[in-house]
Amino acid sequence: MAEQATGTVEGTGPRGTVAHSTAEVTYHGKPMSWVAVTVIIVGFVIGGIAMVPHPTWWAFWLGAGIAVIGCIMTLFAKTFSEDWY
Repeated sequence: MAEQATGTVEGTGPRGTVAHSTAEVTYHGKPMSWVAVTVIIVGFVIGGIAMVPHPTWWAFWLGAGIAVIGCIMTLFAKTFSEDWY
């Protein structure tokens, strides 16, 4: 059985609490990023439904086009450069 470390942790305050703020930081992204991701999901759903029970190609390509538009929206919203950690 491994031994547990003992002693004090540097940067802790009295009673073993962390000295810096422990407030939980929540970051949900920009609303434009959520809209863009929603558009992508709608495109995938339309494209997926177009394949059941037999391929309906015009609906598939419509869904693919909507998904591409959503991807372009993520570029303008800077979703992966500013919203991402």
